[in-house]
Amino acid sequence: MRKRTVAAVAATTVLGAGAAAVAAGRYVSDLALKPSPDSVEPDGRLTVHATAAGQVTMTRAQVSLRPGVYGLTGDGVHAAVGEVLWTTPDTVARRLDRVYSGALDPGTQVRLTAQVHAGDPRAALGLDYAEVLVPGELGPLPAWFVPGVRPTWVIAVHGLGTTRELPLNVLPALSGHRFPVLDLAYRNDPGAPASPDGLGHLGDTEWRDLDAAMRYAVEYGAERFVLYGFSTGATMALRAADHSALRNRISGLILDSPVLDWKSTVRAAAFSHGVPGALVPLGVRAAEGRTGLHAERIADAADPARLSVPTLVVHGPDDTLSSWSGSRQLAARRPDLVTLHTVAGASHSAMWNVDPAAYEEALRRFLTPLM
Repeated sequence: MRKRTVAAVAATTVLGAGAAAVAAGRYVSDLALKPSPDSVEPDGRLTVHATAAGQVTMTRAQVSLRPGVYGLTGDGVHAAVGEVLWTTPDTVARRLDRVYSGALDPGTQVRLTAQVHAGDPRAALGLDYAEVLVPGELGPLPAWFVPGVRPTWVIAVHGLGTTRELPLNVLPALSGHRFPVLDLAYRNDPGAPASPDGLGHLGDTEWRDLDAAMRYAVEYGAERFVLYGFSTGATMALRAADHSALRNRISGLILDSPVLDWKSTVRAAAFSHGVPGALVPLGVRAAEGRTGLHAERIADAADPARLSVPTLVVHGPDDTLSSWSGSRQLAARRPDLVTLHTVAGASHSAMWNVDPAAYEEALRRFLTPLM
């Protein structure tokens, strides 16, 4: 059992049942409402054993054997790694593509992450961009704008435990199709204003920052836009498509690892951290009480009957944080609008990482009619 979980359980003895229940509920709800990379994917701490020309050797584990392209990140270090080159009973060697910061010295503690690149679009990818500020209801929202010639803009929003660096994975593909791209940082992100309670609301309030980005896009020449959301960013996109005054300008939605049932995501985050089952309902109730979240609001946004634009859903059965059953149901009930691209073997928000070429081909097929 993890140290924080042990502390939460021990509090039952020290504080008494009532106070301990409150403390445990706050702890469990924080896993989803104050997400960090560790809260999204807590397992997978790896140790660097050695580096050589074009490769890094690390602990052998299920996570280090994943197929595809990933970031390798730790305290002060970030690198991009590719396919597995060789294995031993104790180690895995992967292709080392680039070290963005720090050094992969032997003994360095790292983890695999879906965020491959670090830095801004120019430093990470060599793409021209402008740092812009989107006027939001809580204050200015930083965003990267990568120019393109098309009148349809793509507005990208990340999700749980990540930043606007995650959409850098797909930025070359979007820019290659000549779409202007606005990659948004929203409330509680680094450099963005904090929400009044300092908590994430799993897209339920954050969608208004996406709405602000849509208004900004129109002001600067966008005729239409495609909303591209990862995880709770997908929830934001659905809410915006349902509630924004500019929803008639939305020509399509791309939903990667969408969170369609916030309660199941809170439960999944708790279980992934080893929280005892008896404490999990306390966390769900605490999340609802602390934020005013109501399951039906997010569920209503994902109601297949409310969809009115073409939608690409990219999801898979190995996402343990957001069940893909909701994605399958959405696709089954609206085959006229929803295309489901299934990715096996991908963790939450890592659908691109497993097979970038196949993912980007699905993007191309979806976006071509919307150009």
